[in-house]
Formats: sequence, C-alpha cells, structure tokens
Amino acid sequence: MILIFDLDDTLYDESSFVDSGFTVVANYGEERWGWDASASRKTLNRILTQQGRGTVFDRWLDEQGSWSSTRVAECVKVYRHHQPNIALFPSARRALQHYGARYPLYIVTDGHKIVQRNKIDALNLWPEFRRIFITHRFGRAAAKPSTLCFQRIVDAEDCDWSDIVYVGDNPNKDFVSLNPLGALTVRVLTGAYACLQAKSGYDAISTIPDLNALPYALKNRFSIDAAEF
Repeated sequence: MILIFDLDDTLYDESSFVDSGFTVVANYGEERWGWDASASRKTLNRILTQQGRGTVFDRWLDEQGSWSSTRVAECVKVYRHHQPNIALFPSARRALQHYGARYPLYIVTDGHKIVQRNKIDALNLWPEFRRIFITHRFGRAAAKPSTLCFQRIVDAEDCDWSDIVYVGDNPNKDFVSLNPLGALTVRVLTGAYACLQAKSGYDAISTIPDLNALPYALKNRFSIDAAEF
C-alpha cells in the first residue's frame, strides 16, 4: 500500500492559512499605510465571506480609497510569502505517525509553489514523507486531475495502481482521474468541500468524516485491522 495525501483541508484546516495570511496583510497595512489592523482583518474576512477569494485585496484597498495595481501586488506578495501560523489536524498527526512507520507516504498538492512550500515548512512535513509533489513545479498542466505526479509515484515504487491510495477533500478534481485506474480514493469531509455534492463519476470510492476513520476505508482492500489504529 502506498498512501498519498492531499494537503489543504486534508492534513490541516486551510481556513487557518487564510486567517494567518489576512493577519499578516492587515499588519502590513497598518505599518505601511496606517490602517488599523484589527479593522482590516474584519474587513478582509467580510469580503471573503460575501464575495470569495478572487478580489479580496482589490476590494479592501478600494474600500480604503487606495486601490492601485501596485498595492494589490504588494498585498498578494505579503500573503503568499508569509510564514503561516497553521497546525495539522490531530487526526492527521495520528495517521501520519501510525502509517508512516509502516508504509510509504507521499503528498500531491496543487497551488502556488512558494505558498505550498511555506505551508509544508510550517507543518514540518518534509521528514514525514518519502516525497512531496507540488504539482505546479511541473507546470500548470500537471495540476489535478492530471495523473502526472501520481504516475511518477507508481514508477518510483514499481507498484500497481491498485496499490495506490489517495486521500483528499475536493471532489471537483481529486478523484476523477484516479478512479478508472484502479486506485483507492478516499474523501475526507474536513474542509470547504465537505457539503459539496459531487458530479457523477467525480466522487471518491470511499468517504470518511476525518482521518481517524481512515482505517475503515483501507481495511477491505488491504486487510488492515482498524482496531490497531
């Protein structure tokens, strides 16, 4: 069995990264332009809740009457390059400790290369995994649902696709290409997509509430005793 994990909302709560980034940007706004950091954090979160991520900094700056493309770029850079204040889900820590002593572990994660690397650094995940694939390092075409990074794992391990387990949270892209290959796909309901109804063919083979239930998703195919977890 080769265990591969997604990162965001699978091993940790991605909203904590967003909150960490907003805090740093709000503090930057106070130091750079004299705007109250506490008020800025509230504004950033309100915009996120009402309108989503796409233009949060644009709208924040616009509400301050200070929008410019240069200032937006400054905020994006501060957000992307900050050292995040995040932590693993307790269930993720338990799963990594348990399975890492028994099976090869990998990560395949999409996202900005610097952002994802900073998250991995903050969570101290490098020693836990045989290799961590940030898909954008291979070009945007390598992002999920591409199987490029997964194929590299299959080749490195000289295993069959039926030996692969991928644990993720996003049914829009995490599972649809792996299911037909025979991998075991496992969806955790621990993030922003927990309540999303997957399109036909897009959902995982198995769905669990969190990583504490991972043994129950594995036991039938791999004859793993869930009681040992």
